[in-house]
Amino acid sequence: MVDVQRRVGAELDRIGPVLDELGARFAGAGEELALVGGPVRDAMLGRLQNDLDFTTSAHPDVTERLLKGWADAIWDMGRAFGTIGCRKGPWQVEITTYRAETYDPSSRKPDVEYGDSLAGDLGRRDFTVNAMAVRLPGREVEDLHGGVVDLAQRVLRTPGTPEDSFSDDPLRMMRAARFAAQLGFTVAPEVVAAMTAMAGRIEIISAERVRDELVKLVCAPYPRLGLTLLVETGLAAHVLPELPALALERDEHHRHKDVYEHTLTVLEQSIDLEHRLGGGPDFVARFAALMHDVGKPRTRRFESGGLVTFHHHDVVGAKMTRKRMRALRFSNHDIDAVSTLVELHLRFHGYGSGEWTDSAVRRYVRDAGDQLERLHILTRADCTTRNQRKADRLRRTYDSLEERIARLSEQEELASIRPDLDGNEIMEVLGLGPGREVGEAYRFLLELRMDEGSLGADEARARLLEWWARR
Repeated sequence: MVDVQRRVGAELDRIGPVLDELGARFAGAGEELALVGGPVRDAMLGRLQNDLDFTTSAHPDVTERLLKGWADAIWDMGRAFGTIGCRKGPWQVEITTYRAETYDPSSRKPDVEYGDSLAGDLGRRDFTVNAMAVRLPGREVEDLHGGVVDLAQRVLRTPGTPEDSFSDDPLRMMRAARFAAQLGFTVAPEVVAAMTAMAGRIEIISAERVRDELVKLVCAPYPRLGLTLLVETGLAAHVLPELPALALERDEHHRHKDVYEHTLTVLEQSIDLEHRLGGGPDFVARFAALMHDVGKPRTRRFESGGLVTFHHHDVVGAKMTRKRMRALRFSNHDIDAVSTLVELHLRFHGYGSGEWTDSAVRRYVRDAGDQLERLHILTRADCTTRNQRKADRLRRTYDSLEERIARLSEQEELASIRPDLDGNEIMEVLGLGPGREVGEAYRFLLELRMDEGSLGADEARARLLEWWARR
């Protein structure tokens, strides 16, 4: 235990004032307090963040009173679950009363009851690596379930039996996959077995909670580990059934691997290109990579000569993606973004060796809209051929397309192309009031703009009058 305390000491010293001041306040009030869960785990891994979780014997009203005068800001949105939050300098703090919670077999919401000891609180946590605590103010490490050993061995186990743990909260099965993806850990065989046997229990969990775990998994450093675990245990069949369905299909361009493996490779190659977006993990880009081929199972056709085709799987896949993301309660913005990328992911292959006209390039940019950079990433990542000559050729061709987009962008505002006349000017030229005919005229001028570039207002008026007369 002395070795463990020495190992985490340097990390805890960074937040010494928070630990010591809070510990003294709660001890002075006759209450217990301990740093718990993820922050303890991360301290042992040398990657402590600014979000700190504590557990206490104090009930929420007492916790709130003890934080007043110390915290910079206090909030109580989690009061119903025994949690009071606050901010102290750069630190985000949540303090939760010792608790035990279970699910009724038919309920989506936990019944929360306060516990009476740190040992009881640790025993109800999801995994042993998250069931360690540092008692305050003395900073003694509490590890009742072998979390230190499991952390060293990089394995996920539950404090009690996994069956009991997953019965209490079935979302923990998703969390097992998420932690595998975040930490690069393996999952103990008995935990995998329980996940497989109990996968159907995930159905009682709200779509929002499932969605949040899925987002964290996809944005983790090793998403393949988590996604593979979801598929192999059968959980994916309940939360993202489009993914395991891909394992049954053969990709017409890569017959040595199924579409499922191709998809995971595209996801990883997309992650390698995320630096182009200038930030950290990008959920939209990653989820588009994961969903880009989900239309293949529904569009598979066997042709003569043993050829397998998946015509229009891009359009079908976009509709499937939209439906799944709605079921998971994603925002309209994310649904539109991912669906657009799925629908457009094959468009580049019509480029050939650069035969597109400038108007085709304009349409490519217009249709991609604010997802253009992500479309660049997805299209490049979608090349998983082992034929290096073919891969190099595709890369050079896409380089050429991006260069053409850049050249045209210097000449025109490609991302915001509009007709040379707006709706009011159209009505003035044609002597119309608002209505369907104005929309038709607007679309005519937009197509003209896409085909020929900017014509200027005078030429646009003349062409509009010619079109109107023919019409």
